[in-house]
Amino acid sequence: MKALCDRFVPQQCSSSSKSDTHDKSPLVSDSGPSDNKSKFTLWSNVFTSSSSVSQPYRESSTSGHKQVCTTRNGWTAFVKRVSMATGAIRRFQERVLGPNRTGLPSTTSDVWLLGVCYKISEDEASGETNTGCVLAAFQQDFSSKILMTYRRGFEPFRDTTYTSDVNWGCMIRSSQMLFAQALLFHRVGRSWTKKSELPEQEYLETLEPFGDSESSAFSIHNLIIAGASYGLAAGSWVGPYAICRAWESLACKKRKQTDSKNQTLPMAVHIVSGSEDGERGGAPILCIEDATKSCLEFSKGQSEWTPILLLVPLVLGLDSVNPRYIPSLIATFTFPQSVGILGGKPGASTYIVGVQEDKGFYLDPHEVQQVVTVNKETPDVDTSSYHCNVIRYVPLESLDPSLALGFYCRDKDDFDDFCLRASKLAEDSNGAPLFTITQTHSTINQNNYGFSDDDSEDEREDDWQML
Repeated sequence: MKALCDRFVPQQCSSSSKSDTHDKSPLVSDSGPSDNKSKFTLWSNVFTSSSSVSQPYRESSTSGHKQVCTTRNGWTAFVKRVSMATGAIRRFQERVLGPNRTGLPSTTSDVWLLGVCYKISEDEASGETNTGCVLAAFQQDFSSKILMTYRRGFEPFRDTTYTSDVNWGCMIRSSQMLFAQALLFHRVGRSWTKKSELPEQEYLETLEPFGDSESSAFSIHNLIIAGASYGLAAGSWVGPYAICRAWESLACKKRKQTDSKNQTLPMAVHIVSGSEDGERGGAPILCIEDATKSCLEFSKGQSEWTPILLLVPLVLGLDSVNPRYIPSLIATFTFPQSVGILGGKPGASTYIVGVQEDKGFYLDPHEVQQVVTVNKETPDVDTSSYHCNVIRYVPLESLDPSLALGFYCRDKDDFDDFCLRASKLAEDSNGAPLFTITQTHSTINQNNYGFSDDDSEDEREDDWQML
């Protein structure tokens, strides 16, 4: 049980010395706390000789000529080290996420991408034709999903000298992808792809709040501030539950600061968790009564229902996902309301957007890119760093059991459709539902957990951690 609880406690990244902790950004993927001290120490040393160049808050040389030469030599060394480290990042990441699996497996099984099904023909699957319209449509759809990665060169976090989230920010970036995708669905619909004709303003307005400064509503800076009570801090890695709560706090804060007609996040955020008393384990429960309350609070009492984003943090096992949950995880991607899963390997979060058989297609935040400022006043800005053409996949059985599901419901009819699908999924789960649905709190204790009351079934609850 302690191991499960520890998944929700943020872990400080290790470093070779205390003085190096806050002003170095070693180029390496996020990692858990247990066995990576030596790895962080190794990559921290990559930047040692170039720290005077990469950190603008160091003291400058007293000699102008000497400073120019030092800076020039420093940049040369810095570029060489970054070039060497980039390949090392990918090698290290492959040890965490597993071998780099790219492209579509050679199979004709249906591919589901956030509620849309792609049926791949045998010719396309075997690569005998390059003109398959289905495969091309899938690739276009995948590359249109919003990508958020590590960034460098942004303004420091409060009371720190961190100017990059390399090494620790992958869960935050994964969550930004999920929220950006929900915003994009809300603004332009699920059928939009980047190649199609689009009112450019809506697309840019979707990306703008995710800039890397406190002036951007949903920046990594503001998420850390909003999630401080849940352990979010610059330099610390967090789990899915903590980041979901951070988003809930940030959305509430922004709602109070803005009138209902000009919300940056035009939807309620509702977290699906376990029973309030916490005395019994089991699947989290979506109480329709609570979801309605979230919509009322979002609209400040003006509307009984609004668009809503449902977040379902889960722990589906001890060290790995229990295989009995995998069919249900796959089935969630058939929901038209799906906006994906926050999940990956321990200490290395990704954003999973699709499935084929037992494989999950994901967007990877473990790429270091320079800060880009996007807003509707700069329509010619390069947004290529917000998209990825490389299709990567990971076996679902290898995922860390701590993850979070996301579902966006545009209106009450869409929410009702989601509840019907989720209830059917719970009924077909053979006693192992991801979550269940109930109308009111009065029915929560009436066996809404998907488990029987006999002793043999109670053993099934051991894999659950109440959130």
